[in-house]
Formats: sequence, structure tokens, C-alpha cells
Amino acid sequence: MIFQPDVFCHVEELLDLQYASPHTLDSSGLWIMLVSSGACTVYGHPQMASAGGLIIANGPLRLLPTQPCHLLGVRLDGLACQQVEEHLSAPLVAAGTSCPAAAELLMQLHIQPPFIRSCELAYQLLCECATADRAADHLPPLVVACISLMREHYPELYGVEDLSDHLGVTKHHLVRVFHQCVGMTPGKYLTQVRLEAAKQLLCNQEYSLEVVASLCGFSGSNYLCRVFKKQTGQTPASWRKQAMSTPKAEQPLPREQELFV
Repeated sequence: MIFQPDVFCHVEELLDLQYASPHTLDSSGLWIMLVSSGACTVYGHPQMASAGGLIIANGPLRLLPTQPCHLLGVRLDGLACQQVEEHLSAPLVAAGTSCPAAAELLMQLHIQPPFIRSCELAYQLLCECATADRAADHLPPLVVACISLMREHYPELYGVEDLSDHLGVTKHHLVRVFHQCVGMTPGKYLTQVRLEAAKQLLCNQEYSLEVVASLCGFSGSNYLCRVFKKQTGQTPASWRKQAMSTPKAEQPLPREQELFV
């Protein structure tokens, strides 16, 4: 093999964290995190990261929530990441609009199982975040509210029409504003959120596919299988087989009291 891409950038650790009190990430290395709901700050850095925002920082670091918060993140390593670390003298808090593809790349890294996780996606994420320090406006309140609604109520939402009704805007307006700010449609974002939850359930519990589909907001197991295969290249059953053979699951389960059947 004449080229080893993982030498330049690869995934060391994934983070899917819901917290309401200070939390310390002990691992050293380059962290890239998306605040999918709530808001938080990094100890020693005054700027607040709200829903849709990004935090790029060298570990270890201490996270201080200003309200109950959900973070989706990754710790990267490799020669390219080490160069970023050398130039990152303080945590960087950026609006999602400064690198709109970062959210989708983070979600894709979480959806992929460990045995096929791509260092190419990790490198794409690193390149996307190269512009995170440029000036960008904060996400509009509509987009922040939409992300929070999807993160908190994904099991019972019926789709973009339901979202727009809850938010009091037209579907066309919501899709236009959301896509402009986040880089994907709200429907695609909602699907990714549901796939995150489905992946966690499949990796950690012996739920039937019908139950997983119901808990995550899919209309049935057949639809879950179609979407899962399209996004990951695997069926939920094959994913579960691989996950159950892994000694320790990487992701915590969604809190079952927050899931709806």
C-alpha cells in the first residue's frame, strides 16, 4: 500500500453526550463537536455555543452547560490534526454557518459502524472546519428552535409539515432558511437524528426491528431497513450482528424514558 490516509487523519473517539452539569473530556487530541441542542461554554473561553454551533478544541477540556445540552462530536488524530492542534491556542466556538457541511459529516461518522468508519470522512470534516474561524452570524432563532424540536421530539414528529406547523411557519420558508444555514434540509437532518438513535438501540439492546422503528420515529421496520441500508450500506440486522460481536459499545443508549412507542 503506497498511501495510508489514516496516518494523516483518523477517528480516535466518538462523543454523543447529553448533560446538564459540568463535564470533563479527559482525552487529549483534537475535538470537533456540534451542539445539537441547548447551549454551553468551554472553561476558560467566554463565548457561548448554542444549538447548531461548533466547538473545536484541544483536549482535555471542561464543558459548562448554560442549559441542558446535547453534543455530537469526534476526537481526531494524525499528522494533519496535530498541525491544527499546534495552531489552536484556545478553544474555537463557531456558528454552524461558517462550515455548514460539518454537521452532516459528524452525523455520518456516527452512523457508520466502527469496522468501516472512513478516515476520508474524518479528513473531509477537518478540511470543512478549516474555515470555522471566519466571521459568521449566529443561527436564526427559527433554525435553533427547529433543531431543538427535532432532537427532543424526533420519535413523534411526522415530517417537515409537522415541524413547520409546530413552529408556525410555512414548509417552504422552513426548508429554505434551514438549508441555507445548516447545509441540509430539515427532513434530512431529522432522518439523521433518527438513524443516530436507531444505531444506538441496535448496538446495545435486543429490540426487534419493529420496536426500534417505533422508538425512533420510522413508520415501520421495512422503511427503517430501506433508509438504514441507503445511509450506511448495511441492513439493520447485519449492523446488529457486527455490533454484538464488539466487546464494548461505543455509544450510550438514548434514555428510554425519553423515547416514545
